[in-house]
Amino acid sequence: MQGLYLVTPNWDDTANLIDYTRAGLEAGAAMVQYRHKEAGAPLRCEQATALLALCRQYARPLIINDHIELCMTLGADGVHVGGTDVSVREARAVLGPDKIVGASCYGDLALAAAAERDGASYAAFGGFYPSPVKRYSFTTSPDILTQARAALSIPLVVIGGMTPHNAAPLVARGADMVAAITSVYQAHDPGAVVRAFGALFAELAERAGNA
Repeated sequence: MQGLYLVTPNWDDTANLIDYTRAGLEAGAAMVQYRHKEAGAPLRCEQATALLALCRQYARPLIINDHIELCMTLGADGVHVGGTDVSVREARAVLGPDKIVGASCYGDLALAAAAERDGASYAAFGGFYPSPVKRYSFTTSPDILTQARAALSIPLVVIGGMTPHNAAPLVARGADMVAAITSVYQAHDPGAVVRAFGALFAELAERAGNA
């Protein structure tokens, strides 16, 4: 897992959601999470089905936020669970060993270590910066990435107000993926923003190759 992790906004307009997500995938986004906290079951099923078909076209994983049954019904690639959702252990038990199970770990390294022990595929830390979508009552220090890189073996995801500019120091500290919502889905040119995120990882790989 490496690169930009697209997380969808609370949009009811499925066609618009698909258009923006397609632009992101064409520009190189590595993974998509369907997250719509306000959708009813019919809209959630409609949008997740459309996104799964789109992700299959680009051979990219689709992760469902929270709703394990929807993931199983559609045959999506995994789920992402937060602190108030089902546990990582429960999600892994239901989905089996082959699905992706992501875990929100906020700014808590101990929570991330527990998630790894329980079968998490990645640990997501945040928020690092103010976000218009995800309201955090705290700010996560970039230092947690250095600590997590030493303590964990699973990939690290960062989220919370991410832009290509402010994500750069987090990628340099060891973030494997950057999760973004607003900076892509509110952009005039979402593809350009996604390519800018991708350049962060390309530059890191180039520096590693030249080291």
